[in-house]
Amino acid sequence: MASQEEEQAEPFTDIFDEDEAERSFLLSKPTCLIVFGKPGSGKKTLARKLSQRWNCIFIEASEVIQTNIQQETEYGLKCQELLCQGQSIPEEWVTEMILQKIESPEVAHFGYVLTGFPSLSEEYMTVPQQIEKIMNLKLKPDVLINIKCPDYDLCQRISGLRQNPDSGEMYQRSQWDPKVTDKHKKEKHQDEEENEEEDEEQEEEEEETAEGPQKKLASFHQLVHRPEDFLENAEKRIGIFKDKMHQPLEEFLTDQDCRYLIEVDGSQQPDHVFEAYITSDQNYTCCYCCFNKQDELFRALSSYKLIAPRYRWRRSRWGQVCPVALKEGDIVIGNPEFAVSFLGKMYVLSSQEALKKFMLNPRPYLLPPMPVSPCKVFVFGPPFSGRTTLCNVIAHNYKGKV
Repeated sequence: MASQEEEQAEPFTDIFDEDEAERSFLLSKPTCLIVFGKPGSGKKTLARKLSQRWNCIFIEASEVIQTNIQQETEYGLKCQELLCQGQSIPEEWVTEMILQKIESPEVAHFGYVLTGFPSLSEEYMTVPQQIEKIMNLKLKPDVLINIKCPDYDLCQRISGLRQNPDSGEMYQRSQWDPKVTDKHKKEKHQDEEENEEEDEEQEEEEEETAEGPQKKLASFHQLVHRPEDFLENAEKRIGIFKDKMHQPLEEFLTDQDCRYLIEVDGSQQPDHVFEAYITSDQNYTCCYCCFNKQDELFRALSSYKLIAPRYRWRRSRWGQVCPVALKEGDIVIGNPEFAVSFLGKMYVLSSQEALKKFMLNPRPYLLPPMPVSPCKVFVFGPPFSGRTTLCNVIAHNYKGKV
């Protein structure tokens, strides 16, 4: 009886340890995805949509090159010089830029969606070596997505692409070909005629939609057909993929856990492919990390983007002290202008630079033993009194720096 009373003494004990849960999240690995598929199957489109949906960093060769050029990095300046000379960028540089991006602070926090790697070019590394490089990454991909599409449908899709030379935007045949657009318009009118409950408002909408394609087609006369999108070149690209990539990629995917391997039908429209992935991925969840820049700490964060009804943002254990400065050994009171919310708590940064560091990856500044106020000790004495020895002992015991 006594043991039963002891067991029921605290029936409403909360077994959820908030600090432990937060620490577990900060130590967790961010979600990483990789998208495979034949040339023109829509890998880049799907990867970009996934990066927006899961709040991950989108990584793709052309995107990484453009980012390095804009930021004027070492590789970016080299790439810009080669492009101005009309030369191609070496595959080794592209691979190194991709790997640098994967190892960046923001990817360490948000995770990534990688596509276009491994590449068909074996100038720097063979396809098996590129696959081995993927599996040896510090942040290995958690989910593998393979887009499947018949060769004939893929060739027809690629050969139907047109590009706007001014903006670089690509258009499918269904967007620019009058034959296809007229066919879709007729099918739409037939469906509308079968509907017996059409009113005047619907008829006005039909007139507007009938004029829409004509207006769009008027702006499509400047579209160009790229040489790489010619039918014979599309067939050649797919043939190279099947010769170089198909076998090692299939062997690699066969060895993976089927729970984290998702195969989608790429013959559909991009939006349908994305929805197919979301449907097949219902049991797989990601952590959303939302940062909200505010002008004033309490007035804005107290009621902005509530997690639940009647929920209010809470003050973190850092209080008004800047976590970035504290990690660097200084106690600096944060500025409400640089306040952010993370995991339901408020953090006040001291400067724009500190805010940028925290936004890229907050984990190093929040993991234990932080926050610990820095203790600074000054040891002085006459020559040969043992100052250096004592400083080394104190630093070793308390994990400090001399």
